[in-house]
Amino acid sequence: MVKTRVVVVDDSALVRGLLTEIINKQPDMECVGAASDPFVAREMIRELNPDVITLDVEMPRMDGIDFLGKLMRLRPMPVVMVSTLTERGADVTMRALELGAVDFVAKPKIGVADGLKLLAHDITDKVRIASKAHLRRTAAPAGSAGAVQRPSAPATSIGRLSTEKIIFIGASTGGTEATKEVLMNLPPDCPAVVITQHMPPGFTKSYAARLDGLCKVRVAEARDGERILPGHAYIAPGGFHLSVERSGANYIARVRDGEPVNRHKPSVEVLFKSAARVVGPNALGLMLTGMGADGATAMREMRDAGSYNFVQDEATCVVFGMPREAIAAGAAHEVLPLTHIASKLIERLRSTSGMSMTRV
Repeated sequence: MVKTRVVVVDDSALVRGLLTEIINKQPDMECVGAASDPFVAREMIRELNPDVITLDVEMPRMDGIDFLGKLMRLRPMPVVMVSTLTERGADVTMRALELGAVDFVAKPKIGVADGLKLLAHDITDKVRIASKAHLRRTAAPAGSAGAVQRPSAPATSIGRLSTEKIIFIGASTGGTEATKEVLMNLPPDCPAVVITQHMPPGFTKSYAARLDGLCKVRVAEARDGERILPGHAYIAPGGFHLSVERSGANYIARVRDGEPVNRHKPSVEVLFKSAARVVGPNALGLMLTGMGADGATAMREMRDAGSYNFVQDEATCVVFGMPREAIAAGAAHEVLPLTHIASKLIERLRSTSGMSMTRV
């Protein structure tokens, strides 16, 4: 068996030791080096040629973000970030994903040793996925980490639409950037967008705020019981399931705790099942990049209930798992490159704008 070769980069000797131990316990991977800072890591990567690196965010001499930016420009390779569960940690992690990191692990601020041991399955899963991921060709320009002003004028408009329409998005690994690509190309008069992105607690608020500064639609974490409105996008809070319910003439968001579904909380399956049950032919489904099969069965239920579904193609996915399973389930009407999805979605909405939007 050819093992996945991993280099661990972290300024904490404890964390380096724990990650090395966790990785080496896996039969299909090996920690070939552990570096205390990016300068040591640079030489180690050059010498050892690893398949994946795990990279701490905050380190002396050069922080993880600066190093990641240089790495993705000069020697692109799969990177899993190791981030602390803090507000700053969440903001920096979003920046790392923009720069091309495949995924991240959220390590606790206290009880790091026990916390990382509990996260061993998650860590090794993400390293395994990263080793097979398709790296994006371009990364966000260096220096764009600051707040971005909301566009002052829409590039396009959909026109008058019924408030009955709702766009549903499901995504996992690579999905933060894929969802951003879609949302940034939607006009402010588009129907409501409801999103489940696999992400742990503490990170979705930062992600929503970042998108809100970039997009013409307003973006926020979903709140239980709030009305779902056109021109707004609602992201499932990490650690909670999001679904849609009907309340009289309105749709409302339902944010609930509960057991993981398909190992995930939030789960795309939960959101898409509510789309099939409650929204039916007024739903449009988008399945974007991600590992596994979460949401595939429910997306087929959406199609059977009358929705129109778009699935991201393999060439533009970081990980093709969830889209592949949706296609295999017969859920897709169109399979498209990521950069075509928003325009095709708008085209579909315009083509149906003259039809009755009311579910019968």
